[in-house]
Amino acid sequence: MTITYTARVANARFCGFSKLLLAWKGSIYKVLYKEFLAFFAMYTAISITYRFFLENDQKRYFEKLSIYCNHYASLIPMSFVLGFYVTLIVNRWWNQYTSIPLPDRIMCTLSGGVQGGDEHGRLLRRTLMRYASLSALLILRSVSTAVFKRFPTMDHVVEAGFMTREERKKFESLHSPYNKYWIPCVWFTNLAAGARCEGRIKDDNTYKLLLEELNDFRGKCSMLFHYDMISIPLVYTQVVTLAVYSFFLVCLIGRQFLDPSQGYPGHDLDLYVPIFTLLQFFFYAGWLKVAEQLINPFGEDDDDFETNWLIDRNFQVSMMAVDEMYGDLPKMERDRYWNDSNPRPPYTAATLFVLRKPSFQGSTFDMAIPKEDMHFQPLEEIAENFEESVTRNHNLALFNRLLGSAPSPTGFMGGALRCTSAQLQRLTRVSSDPSFSDAEDEEEKSVGRNAGTAGSMPSGLGLDTTQSTICSCGGLITMTRRMKMSTMMKN
Repeated sequence: MTITYTARVANARFCGFSKLLLAWKGSIYKVLYKEFLAFFAMYTAISITYRFFLENDQKRYFEKLSIYCNHYASLIPMSFVLGFYVTLIVNRWWNQYTSIPLPDRIMCTLSGGVQGGDEHGRLLRRTLMRYASLSALLILRSVSTAVFKRFPTMDHVVEAGFMTREERKKFESLHSPYNKYWIPCVWFTNLAAGARCEGRIKDDNTYKLLLEELNDFRGKCSMLFHYDMISIPLVYTQVVTLAVYSFFLVCLIGRQFLDPSQGYPGHDLDLYVPIFTLLQFFFYAGWLKVAEQLINPFGEDDDDFETNWLIDRNFQVSMMAVDEMYGDLPKMERDRYWNDSNPRPPYTAATLFVLRKPSFQGSTFDMAIPKEDMHFQPLEEIAENFEESVTRNHNLALFNRLLGSAPSPTGFMGGALRCTSAQLQRLTRVSSDPSFSDAEDEEEKSVGRNAGTAGSMPSGLGLDTTQSTICSCGGLITMTRRMKMSTMMKN
């Protein structure tokens, strides 16, 4: 049922995809033509009613309604919701395909790990492989409508040769309210354990590898079951469907061609057929149909998975690998390049152009470097240049660090103002109390030092500015002392 067109687009050419537009099976035309015709028929019916059956007052009211619908239709977030939904569906679709259990790894492990060319060894390998195929059949029968139609009852499974009647009795005697696709896998492990005890499986590593392959096989069966049980949330599917359908229901009225004589903006032409609205419906509704087809690829649509073909292929290939091909090897011979150190397989005339292409050596193989830059430099010069570079970078980093921690000019002004304020207070106290103590002189000195260093910077940066600030404060202190002494002499 899968439509394959890979060979038709193997090479890019002018209008390469245009050849695919004429295909019918699996095409968008086959999926969408009924909805498309229904939409166009409803649009035509509304247009005819507006043109020929409405009175003038009714036409004016319909025209206002059409303009209103066309204006607010863009508020429906159809592109965003639909695009995200289809992306989610496509990813889920491919993940379901990669979860289909394939027997190739198990059959190779069985063919090389379970020894014995006698009847019992052959029976052991075929039974183990049949149990794996039965488990895959049971899970595909549970999720695929095509497989269920082929095997509607367990009698059909027994008649097809996947299960014996004794195995069916054992299968039905195990009562469980859940899907029992895993029971053949348990039979597989028990039989493999018996083969290990008998020595048919030579070592524990081979036995471990066989069980690991079976667990991987059973894990894929479980993933298919969970994909079938856990769907994309229904609310999301409903939101997307309502967004698309409501948008185009509004378009049935909002995209009508109105009377050009009324002078409505954007309604200067009367084309009768809404070409671009129909294209928009084709694209968006077709996008929704893509999601509808891919959401469950185990149905019977044109692009659904070929599950019955997979069952036939897997069963035939696996039985051949563990039975007919066991120990059946071709005779070893020397190959035709036995004595050739440079083997070159031949080319046909259609592929000779490959020989004319040079062998790829790497992206830098043809890179050109000036000759003066190709000479090696003495290690001593490299070490000196490296030390100079390190010193220069260290000094630059230190300068940037100090520059980042430098105070703003307001710090210097604040220090000067604090120094001046302290001196004025001292002058006032001196004039009122001649017996000013030397301890207070020391306090003033400390005030001057604090005021001078309040706006200072780290050593090595802004030293002159800091010293000038300290000197200005010191000048004020000296002038204050002279005024004090003159006052005392007068007294």
